[in-house]
Amino acid sequence: MPKKALIFGVTGQDGALLARLLLNKGYVVAGTSRDAQLSGFHNLRVLGIFDAVRVFSANPTDFRSALDVISRTRPQEVYNLAGQSSVGLSFEQPVETFNSIGIANLTLLEAIRFLGDKSVRYYNAGSGECFGNTPIPVTEEAPFHPRSPYAVAKAAAFWQVANYREAYGLYACSGILFNHESPLRPERFVTQKIVRAACRIASGSREKLVLGNMEIERDWGWAEEYVDAMWRILQQEHPEDLIIATGTFRKLKEFVAEVFKAFGLNWEEHVTQSESLLRPSDITQSRAQPAKAQKSLNWTAKSTYRDVARMLVAAELERLRQ
Repeated sequence: MPKKALIFGVTGQDGALLARLLLNKGYVVAGTSRDAQLSGFHNLRVLGIFDAVRVFSANPTDFRSALDVISRTRPQEVYNLAGQSSVGLSFEQPVETFNSIGIANLTLLEAIRFLGDKSVRYYNAGSGECFGNTPIPVTEEAPFHPRSPYAVAKAAAFWQVANYREAYGLYACSGILFNHESPLRPERFVTQKIVRAACRIASGSREKLVLGNMEIERDWGWAEEYVDAMWRILQQEHPEDLIIATGTFRKLKEFVAEVFKAFGLNWEEHVTQSESLLRPSDITQSRAQPAKAQKSLNWTAKSTYRDVARMLVAAELERLRQ
């Protein structure tokens, strides 16, 4: 019998890419949206897999709703990729951010415990944001120092998973993912904002791309590779929390330069900074050491920031062409 997987947050970038990966591996895949009748499931349609995924309405912060969809689908693997995903927006909506990440994660863990099937394997989408500023590449043993409401919620969810694993014997683990991108990201994410503005400027627009702090450092990877790591995390004999990252890091202005270079443009002529886009508190350096994932999962990121920039540009040009 094929394995069954349930993805909370199947409409997002990671959810859609994971659904495609699992379908290609022969899984029966179900996914949730808060209102499946109103959701357009745009990303599933872009990937051409909408008809292959069973979709359900479910609110992961509502215990009865979560319990119902898990009971109806009876998955061997549950992936929690739902929740408010923007660090910047979390400063404006801290309560909603914590509810959609921390409370939702706790609700799903409790629903799985309530059903009593310890064969179910649970994956929680953690975040490198939990570590805060990391001038030295961090390992899984590094302490958390979250610097945004988003990171606070992700840190809480991480410890909930660890507690349910230790206290109740659930197979539950977190992937501590650093930045990962794809064409499925909406424009509120800075990488897509940069790519789309550069495309418009290269086509003759006289606009200026306005950004915040361009000295920040990030570890950018390719999302398709990262969802493969998610799947691998749940295939281990014993549950384990792992950092997923490329192990390389660049300043935002270097990423900007790569994008504009793809169009033969000098970024400094088209980009300006604004203090209005600075966050109340921000991470200046985000560096990771993914050696444990390389050893445990036999997984290594193939694409670095330069590859990511070029692939995003190519995808945007293809989208505009179509």
